[in-house]
Amino acid sequence: MNLLEFKATLGLDWADRQHDIWIRPADGSKPVHRRVEHSAEALHEWVAQLRARFPEGRVALGIETSRGPVISALLAYDFIVIFPINPKALKNYRDCFGVSGAKSDDADARLIEEYVRLHGEKLKPLQPDDTLTRQIGGWAEVRRQRVDERTALINQVQARLKTYYPLALELLGGQFNTVMAAEFLTLWPDLESLQAADPEKVRSFFYKQNSRSKKKMAERLLAIKDARALTRDAAIIQPGRELVRALAGMLKSLHRSVKQLEEKIKRAMDEHPDAPLFRSFPGAGPNLAPRLLAAFGTQRDRFQNAQEVAQFFGIAPIVIASGNSRVTRLRRRCPKFGRQTFHENAVCAAKNAKSQDWAPHYYKACRARHEDQHHQACRSLAYKLIRIYFACWKNRTEYRQQTYLEALKKSGSPYRATAETSGE
Repeated sequence: MNLLEFKATLGLDWADRQHDIWIRPADGSKPVHRRVEHSAEALHEWVAQLRARFPEGRVALGIETSRGPVISALLAYDFIVIFPINPKALKNYRDCFGVSGAKSDDADARLIEEYVRLHGEKLKPLQPDDTLTRQIGGWAEVRRQRVDERTALINQVQARLKTYYPLALELLGGQFNTVMAAEFLTLWPDLESLQAADPEKVRSFFYKQNSRSKKKMAERLLAIKDARALTRDAAIIQPGRELVRALAGMLKSLHRSVKQLEEKIKRAMDEHPDAPLFRSFPGAGPNLAPRLLAAFGTQRDRFQNAQEVAQFFGIAPIVIASGNSRVTRLRRRCPKFGRQTFHENAVCAAKNAKSQDWAPHYYKACRARHEDQHHQACRSLAYKLIRIYFACWKNRTEYRQQTYLEALKKSGSPYRATAETSGE
């Protein structure tokens, strides 16, 4: 982008309480340092003053982030063009000219402005997706955080039950990730309360939770009747009971939160014009399709090719070559949630039960080639999937497995033959 078209270049160093801003007019007049409080009123008042000083044209603003409340507020003004800067790039730039390591907010604001002014042609201005796409991405990320918190609580519950109440582990089996488990532990947090309960009440509980097998119910009631306490030490049972009951209450709250988020995501996806495209991708169920949509976004010129997508999200390896040295390694500084999304999508695609799907065969071949390394095979599959997804996304064309299998056949790929053989 040609920076000569801007009336001024600005550097904004944001913080929790106040923001330092360095303003350099393009006409050569004296630069100005401003300090703005972190509030909506103060920020919008400063923007009004900026517009009054530069009534015509646009200004270029550099900032060390690409999301957050400051970005959201500034995006409302079309005369401000935002250039997000990678914090690592700015740190390296600072170290080039400041060997002492000294750092201050006003100096950083000046450095950001200088970086944009001198190297702006190498930066991409921020072009945010529409509100609906960003909502889907935000909800999907919050949902995943809630799911991770729920998993951590379940692990705590299971670990504590092993110390004084192993029968609960046996009765609930692999259903701890359900509302039923949380309700069960709220009602009967220890063996004593469970054995004192009316068998009909226990039967009614499981029946309401849609666990209605007569044989399984009889086995449960017999196990409860014949169970013996692992320990009778009150110093172990009573604290464990209180902890499990508290964790069960937290789990019920998280279950509700996850369900509400999933409903919001589904409604938003039903409204999104690109939803059918992402729902058609291999392994993209109701939880991963929204995450893939948010990763690609709606700006079709954001990525020029599939390699850019893979490198941006840390799926494709990077090569560091210097002299006779050549090292290939995984890119660590990348959007972690996006990389996790593509990795988990590859796992789901590899587990596809359809015998004629090429992805499971590709995954198995990668594991054989990479000494049975699961994660490396998943990254290889994710890289291949990104190439397919990019073409579909760029051309606004839904993924059709048969079309891709025909393309594999035409190119002589072994995975088409493998899928056909498995389907026979």
